[in-house]
Amino acid sequence: METDQASSSEPTGTALLTDHYELTMVRAALRSGTAGRRAVFEMFARHLPNGRRYGVVAGTGRLLDALEQFRFADSELEFLERARIADAPTLEFLRNYRFSGDIWGYAEGECYFPGSPILVVEGTFAEAVILETIALSIYNHDSAIASAASRMVEAAHGRPLVEMGSRRTHERAAIAAARAAYIAGFATTSNLRAGYQYGLPTSGTSAHAFTLVYDGEKQAFAAQLDALGPGTTLLVDTFEVADAIATAVELAGPELGAIRIDSGDLAVVAREARAQLDSLGASKTRIILTGDLDEFSIAALAAEPVDGYGVGTSLVTGSGAPTCAFVYKLVARADSDEPGPLRPVAKRSVGKPSRGGRKWAVRKLDQAGWAAAEVVTDYEPTGGNDSRPLLQLLVRAGEIVAREPITAARARHRTVVSELPAYARQLSRGYPAIPTVFEPDRD
Repeated sequence: METDQASSSEPTGTALLTDHYELTMVRAALRSGTAGRRAVFEMFARHLPNGRRYGVVAGTGRLLDALEQFRFADSELEFLERARIADAPTLEFLRNYRFSGDIWGYAEGECYFPGSPILVVEGTFAEAVILETIALSIYNHDSAIASAASRMVEAAHGRPLVEMGSRRTHERAAIAAARAAYIAGFATTSNLRAGYQYGLPTSGTSAHAFTLVYDGEKQAFAAQLDALGPGTTLLVDTFEVADAIATAVELAGPELGAIRIDSGDLAVVAREARAQLDSLGASKTRIILTGDLDEFSIAALAAEPVDGYGVGTSLVTGSGAPTCAFVYKLVARADSDEPGPLRPVAKRSVGKPSRGGRKWAVRKLDQAGWAAAEVVTDYEPTGGNDSRPLLQLLVRAGEIVAREPITAARARHRTVVSELPAYARQLSRGYPAIPTVFEPDRD
């Protein structure tokens, strides 16, 4: 009988949430003497996914949490030694690893565009390169979810959205997805761990199984109303929607909080349900739609008598773009361990070039206050009435200096989306809502 040779205990830190080659580079750099050279890495996207008009930065808070826990435990070091991944000097480096550099980043909830340097990591080569995988893992996932969620929020035109994708993704990814969706404007989540861990409002009532465990809808609805009161949401599409609505109002009266419809031609069923509810005196009962919704189906329901939506699969998979394709590239480095100027460096690979030099960014606004351009420079901008600096100091000399509540990121996102031109809200495939301008343009 085969047995699993892996450790049965999951590491509590984040240091092993990385790729083998990160440690290969550290090992070689330590041996060659380049590990201590000052270096600058930048994270950016060469393009927006799927022809979208803007992206949303999410994951900053989770990266800061991960950085605090980026420590190699003795058992992890023993694994690296046993697997011959790390030699003695590398093990000693990892044992004492504490990031001591600076990190700048776009504020969480901010919008980004192609070439936006959304994260800048400054430190020694070894201590900065080893953060590549964890940073990309967090930002690629969370920003993809937030970007999809933002489109859904815009399509909903003020109607509340419930995140309910936990059963459609990895159990840990579900928590991060709920957090990212809330930043982008979702009202609640069904995920209780996300509610516990991040203080998100949660919601949820029942599934079809609850109805089917009773002899009929009347018994099921009565049990739910008895437990939760008339303000609850009753699922009415297990059998015949019209019959279920009649039963629901009979039991709950006109104070029934809401009904949920999860199948059928949602536009037609919603219209019929609204007419029936009104005829029964339940004019204040809300109609919530679920069932494989995405931003396009939500937009198509804009004219229907709908009060809210629940979104699962499309949200937690980024609605067709499950990653932002962010990359983490070395853009400047010293020639030695000694203090001195940093040399710009860049890839020239066909199709995958990068721009050398440490960069800064501002959002330029026109006279009416609309976003006009993403300007990326090689000097730190001062800002002004017509521009907003985008990079904020997150970590100074290894110490986190920019924690904020998730509500701040949520409020920021509402503000920055409101300053984008109307073109940004279109769901059809297109170009970025504003151009990215590099000054000076080294190319």
